[in-house]
Amino acid sequence: MSNPDTNNADIQQQAEQLLGKVAQLREQIQQQIIGQDQLVDDLIVALMAGGHVLLEGLPGLGKTMLVKALANGLGLDYSRIQFTPDLMPSDVTGTQVIDEDGGKRHFRFQQGPIFAGLVLADEINRATPKTQSALLEAMQERCVTVAGVTHELPQPFHVVATQNPIELEGTFPLPEAQLDRFLFRLDVGQPSASDLAKILESTTGVTETTTSARVTAAELHQLQQLVRSVLCGSHLTQFVADLIVATHPTSAASKDATKRFVRYGASARAGQAILLGAKARALLAGRPAVVREDIDTCLLPALRHRVLLGFEADAEQVSVSDLLPEWQTRAERTTR
Repeated sequence: MSNPDTNNADIQQQAEQLLGKVAQLREQIQQQIIGQDQLVDDLIVALMAGGHVLLEGLPGLGKTMLVKALANGLGLDYSRIQFTPDLMPSDVTGTQVIDEDGGKRHFRFQQGPIFAGLVLADEINRATPKTQSALLEAMQERCVTVAGVTHELPQPFHVVATQNPIELEGTFPLPEAQLDRFLFRLDVGQPSASDLAKILESTTGVTETTTSARVTAAELHQLQQLVRSVLCGSHLTQFVADLIVATHPTSAASKDATKRFVRYGASARAGQAILLGAKARALLAGRPAVVREDIDTCLLPALRHRVLLGFEADAEQVSVSDLLPEWQTRAERTTR
């Protein structure tokens, strides 16, 4: 019979080795993506939690470069799909092609660019809803069904999508069902003047950037399993559940501002995203259990794209971040 103490020591040693590689990965990405340290951390947390990420920000802020740097550091097969209005679902998932061998013809499935460990869906809201829906099965079930045959995707499998908030013509807003499949939505902000000066200097001079895979696909899978083994107290789980309920305007737990500005509250996937993200943050910090700070840090990335606001909120420029303190207060009172 194995000794539990020995097993725990082995797990701890394994976690320390993997987290050391994650620290190297973070440092390597931050050398290429200047002034976006929090964004890099949030992206790594989302992948350790096993989720997909939606990046939103103005053009020219390095969203595509960030995903490329992440792919190089992770050692995953990388695929970039440029979403355009004329893109078809088969251009994403793949299609049946006819092969001729010795006078006999047979169908063969030709894999599309979705068959990669890390897929960049660039400007995802430029594609039609028909093409956007091609990602639904892949993002949820990690497989693709074509002509009645299901094909498994590589593991781990992650989609990082980008969209620009200012381009309205020729875009198709993502439906709620697809938004819900993204673990986090991260806003890419403008760098400070000092960071911008460093970016200009590094991108307009002669530089040699060397990248190497810091974390392999197998090691990322191990990290994702370790994340789920992190403990979370029942009071914190109940807090998250109460907060999700408080986002719904039809709930007895909702207050006047929520009833006034919110059309639809967050789903159960929001709670899962919060807890998995909190567990990943705890693991990165070397803690065996989640603390309240881990929960609070993951609230906005998990809720900002899942809570659907009404027209009155747009008119008065009320955002999810403005309503979040109300939901936190309500959940704290309910949990007590």
